[in-house]
Amino acid sequence: MPETPLDHRPDESREEGRGRLSLRMQPGEPVENRRQLLVKLCWMSVWMVYLAYPIGNLLHSGYSTGKTVVGWLAMAAFLAGYLLLVAYRSMRGTLWRGTYPLVALLVVVATATSFAYGPAWIVLFTYTSVVIGAVLPTKYAVRGVLATGVLTTAVALLTHTERAALPSLLLPAFLSGLAMTALQRLMSTMRELREARETVAHLAAAEERLRLARDLHDLLGHSLSLITLKSELAGRFMDQDRAEQARAQVADIEQVARQSLIDVREAVSGFRRPTLPVELAAARSALATVGVTLEVAPTAAEARPGLGPTEAGALAWALREAVTNIVRHAEGATLCTVGMDETWDGDGSRFAVLDIADNGRGAGKSGPGNGLSGLDERLGLVGGRLEHGPGASGRGFRLRALVPLAATASETAGERALSSDA
Repeated sequence: MPETPLDHRPDESREEGRGRLSLRMQPGEPVENRRQLLVKLCWMSVWMVYLAYPIGNLLHSGYSTGKTVVGWLAMAAFLAGYLLLVAYRSMRGTLWRGTYPLVALLVVVATATSFAYGPAWIVLFTYTSVVIGAVLPTKYAVRGVLATGVLTTAVALLTHTERAALPSLLLPAFLSGLAMTALQRLMSTMRELREARETVAHLAAAEERLRLARDLHDLLGHSLSLITLKSELAGRFMDQDRAEQARAQVADIEQVARQSLIDVREAVSGFRRPTLPVELAAARSALATVGVTLEVAPTAAEARPGLGPTEAGALAWALREAVTNIVRHAEGATLCTVGMDETWDGDGSRFAVLDIADNGRGAGKSGPGNGLSGLDERLGLVGGRLEHGPGASGRGFRLRALVPLAATASETAGERALSSDA
């Protein structure tokens, strides 16, 4: 699988993903264009099969021409209101001032047609209950669904609906509305969690920027002040023909400048060191743009005893590189799993293992690219190693990054106790 570095620009990658996969929508995400809206409406049209009952009633009940036309117009008005409410909710995600009048119109049409044309039209209450659960706020949606259930029961009894048919009419109207209310609440929670993850990632980046600013201020402020003073001394010594002292000051200036360069590089290196929680949040966002679901083991982002910041940074680089492969090269992938575990080598060394796998087509016969080679070198600097190959079932690509774990205080105490006992 050829490797390329992952450029962490969430906004650009998201836009790029939307351009390729505009028809794919993640649960809880609002519809962003007409094509996605068309897809959503097509999925909704599957549930229009229940309209076969009122349509059959109009076609086969022998109504007069006027009554038949009125029935068709009532059904068209009902569907137009239903689709308009759902489409607006999907596009904007908010209420608008026409929501409540349209909901009232759906209730009136469903009630009037049920009395005028018979029990076959009671199925319209199911759509009314669904739209109430979908577009109204939760505190009103539950009450509205309950009220719709009561109204459906009353209309069914008043229109002398057969008792054997009552459960098949009442239960869908009641349960579908409650299910839609729960689904809307779940989607709202997912949106809040997605926003929270993005906020955490931004806050982490902002904290690192503040740390870098403080480090550079302290490092460069001290070094530049020292260089200025020594430069002034060197100039004075040169004016006094004290060449040896001036040469010593110039040597000191060179040494301070070299040390300043080393300090700045270390500060910048620390600034660029990624962390697993931030990389997991970025990976979820990046993979979502290409329609890949990320499943993370609960222990993956937890602090692990013995895992130092340098080793944790190397694992975060491994996660970033693996996500790069999936986003750019994992054709057909729909799932990415991330897990964290520990293993022991034959010499007794303990390693933390980050395991990333996808279910795409795999790397084929292509060899490791620059990304994997660089990652192997990065892990080697901290005493770790890289393993990669096909997934467990022969599909996809699997990457395992191993870094050493330092002995914890409890382990050291245990070893000392064993030694003393021996």
